[in-house]
Amino acid sequence: MTGKLPILSGKDVIKALVKLGYTINDQKGSHIHLRHPVRRPLTVPNHPEIARGTLRIIIMDADLTIEKFLELL
Repeated sequence: MTGKLPILSGKDVIKALVKLGYTINDQKGSHIHLRHPVRRPLTVPNHPEIARGTLRIIIMDADLTIEKFLELL
């Protein structure tokens, strides 16, 4: 995975993942749990800015490349 990640909010990340078929399952505190029929479940912090390292982990857990993720934005 290469490329520079933009600074995104939790809402921006969730919008992109919903395009992949993820749905919001529940929320505990500031963390939103997403489910997908085939892919692994994800947890996204609902923060105004998600750290780039955290975003990279979310992208990897969703079995995406950075380029494919950026296409969803």
